[in-house]
Amino acid sequence: MERVTELLNTVAAMTLATTKPEATPHAAPVYFVSDEELNLYFFSDPKSLHSQHITQNPQVAAAIYPECERWRDIRGLQLHGVVNLVKSPEVWQSSWNLYQSKFPFVRALKAAVAKNQMYVFVPRWIRLVDNSQGFGYKKEWTLP
Repeated sequence: MERVTELLNTVAAMTLATTKPEATPHAAPVYFVSDEELNLYFFSDPKSLHSQHITQNPQVAAAIYPECERWRDIRGLQLHGVVNLVKSPEVWQSSWNLYQSKFPFVRALKAAVAKNQMYVFVPRWIRLVDNSQGFGYKKEWTLP
């Protein structure tokens, strides 16, 4: 799980895959921050397609991976889970503090942030892919 945490702390963006019932899937990159329970927090415009999808179908998938040029450097995470709007002021504030720590530039973007909503992605399944451990190396976790 140490490699999972390291990736969550060092990679800036995840590709979030959403869909509404009977619709074409949609993928969107979003900046994210994680907490100690591996919840992933991100901001999005409530009018964006992925936010509209989440409203209708909170089941999502995501991929998190750093850029690489060689096959041995391929490593990253594949995730399945549920996304919800953050409603608790306490959770919002603690997540915002984490977000500012990871992305200090957002302090200057308060007006833009205020136009967005904070969401939490709660992973139910995580797969670590790490070719540095051997071609196609994978390890999986199912979370409660």
